[in-house]
Amino acid sequence: QVQLVESGGGLVQPGGSLRLSCVASGSMFSMYAMGWYRQAPGKQRELVAAISSGGSTSYADFVEGRFTISRDNAKKTASLQMNSLKTEDTAVYYCNARRSALNRNYWGQGTQVTVSS
Repeated sequence: QVQLVESGGGLVQPGGSLRLSCVASGSMFSMYAMGWYRQAPGKQRELVAAISSGGSTSYADFVEGRFTISRDNAKKTASLQMNSLKTEDTAVYYCNARRSALNRNYWGQGTQVTVSS
């Protein structure tokens, strides 16, 4: 069992930055692929960025080089550095831990990011 707790959301002006963190409990964190998803009101949840257990990263097209996902296995933490934020980045951001080989998939409770002037 893995529990995920996100933090770092808040209100920021367009062009600003935020850093989201996701701290995991449980064992074998390094074996999990980690991802950040977001869900805006009235829209489906979508993938923002992912990092594999080996450290390979991938990003949604809309990120356009503005975000960076990282992980620290020793601290059981996954982070999302978000720069040059836009109003359309406003959403609830969720942390995800996935280990497909064991059919394990866990979600955090979400953290609100609001980009507004």
